[in-house]
Amino acid sequence: MGSSEESGEVRVRLPQLRLDELLEELQARLDAARGTRDRVHSLLEAVLSVGRELNLEQVLHSIVDAAATLVDAGYAALGVIGPDGRRLSAFHTIGVSEEEIARIGPFPEGHGVLGELIRHPEPLRLAKLSEHPASYGFPPGHPPMHTFLGVPIRVREQVFGNLYLTEKRDGLEFDEEDESVLSTLAVAAGVAIDNARLYEESRLRERWLRANAEITRSLMSGTAQAEVLRLIAERAREITGSVLAAMSTPVRDTDTLTVELAIGRQAEAHRGLVLPVEGTLTGKAFADGAPVSSPDVAHDERVTAGPPRFAGLGPAVAVPVGAGDHVRGVVLLARESGARDFSGQELETLKGFAAQAALAMELAERRRDAEQIALLEDRDRIARDLHDLAIQRLFATGMTLQSAGRFIDHAGARERVLRAVDDLDETIKIIRSTIFGLRSHGDEAAPGLRARAVRVVGEAARVLGFAPSVRMEGLLDTHVPRETADHVIAVLSESLTNVARHAHADRVEIALETDGRTVRLTVTDNGVGIPAGGRRSGLANMAERARQLGGDLELTGPDGGGTRLVWHAPVSDVRGPSGD
Repeated sequence: MGSSEESGEVRVRLPQLRLDELLEELQARLDAARGTRDRVHSLLEAVLSVGRELNLEQVLHSIVDAAATLVDAGYAALGVIGPDGRRLSAFHTIGVSEEEIARIGPFPEGHGVLGELIRHPEPLRLAKLSEHPASYGFPPGHPPMHTFLGVPIRVREQVFGNLYLTEKRDGLEFDEEDESVLSTLAVAAGVAIDNARLYEESRLRERWLRANAEITRSLMSGTAQAEVLRLIAERAREITGSVLAAMSTPVRDTDTLTVELAIGRQAEAHRGLVLPVEGTLTGKAFADGAPVSSPDVAHDERVTAGPPRFAGLGPAVAVPVGAGDHVRGVVLLARESGARDFSGQELETLKGFAAQAALAMELAERRRDAEQIALLEDRDRIARDLHDLAIQRLFATGMTLQSAGRFIDHAGARERVLRAVDDLDETIKIIRSTIFGLRSHGDEAAPGLRARAVRVVGEAARVLGFAPSVRMEGLLDTHVPRETADHVIAVLSESLTNVARHAHADRVEIALETDGRTVRLTVTDNGVGIPAGGRRSGLANMAERARQLGGDLELTGPDGGGTRLVWHAPVSDVRGPSGD
């Protein structure tokens, strides 16, 4: 009996054990299914969170954060591969504090195991990071890392960068499921990155279009070209994130460029600088008619001309405004040292922006030319009317009065009539001078003394760094003959050159006048004056010019300091314009 009872208990106990095992297995499978479901949900949430962002920096941060959460990693990083395809140009991390980053030093460039994924863009999973042949340790201050999982991120079949995960929590190793989940996230990340880049490109294109429209409006509304050049430089600097923008234009009949304006970092050192076309970064862009870039402008041998002026600056690009034989200038842009280089796409965009700006300047010039032609035609009509109608009537009136004077017995009355005839004669001379002025005004090649003096002052302003004030009085184009006008221009040019070289002035006043008997040129500056014992060969030449014509040169020191030069000479009784 006893044995039969024992065998019955065994039979009851065995099914019970199988049932427990089945229940435990079922529970394990339920837990696994629940874990898989939760992980799938987490992956879907990560994909949605990554795809929701449009700002590229925020997208990259979201990718790193989601990757660390999905595979339960202590540290995560996303390395962006640079344009050369061999090094990392940016690094985004999770799990490392700012203090630790400061202790570690510069971010990795892609050597060791990190470079392995750059060279072979395939998932890489390691149980012991230090045992990989490409591993060569960590820099001082770096936290210990053992387990490793890395996957590449592709954007339109091109490897954009790599995800690096280390130190799975609880001391576990990364498994195949972790690799699968991270690879799936990398696909979604590639799409999100592509969308963010397209969005940024569209926003950037919109900003360039707005800048071009603003420049075109300014030109067509008659804004001075100097202001338009400033607008071009400002917008290019703002949109490209540069800290310096300098605009250079060619100097007529020379192989040099002058920096018309500079905005931003060390701008004062650039303004007014004259640069040779040969051997300079800006000059090469001007000569080639194409953008020229430099990865480190502070140490580029092509910018050694002139004083040091690029300290703390790094990537730079010089972009011509215009193309071919119609390059109107060059805009130089520079970023801070350590900033990213100007990409090929940025260079193309800048080239298009500069071409549009040059086209707008060309159209504005054509419009001004058309307006100038209409104005000159109107002046020609006025000059003809004055010559054919007013002068003839005044001349006839003068002849009549002169004839009538013979029949006037009263001496006082006869004298008044003759004086009126002289006044009419002087009026005719004034009208003739006005006619010559109407016909020569606006012509850059006009030989008149006024136009030549204005041109010399305008050219000197570039060297002086400011525009002198100019006052002209009298019939300069009529009463001053060509020979005398040549001497006046030579003295004016020499005087302004002396001020620029020696005076250290910030204000110059020029007065050019004639009363029909003498021409007088006065140049006054507020500089340091002429030192005793200084070289005076230039002054001697100017004085000799005056003496050849029967005039003189006087030098005085105004009460407020500086120098006043007065050059004067008699003029012959010429009735035509200078140069006739």
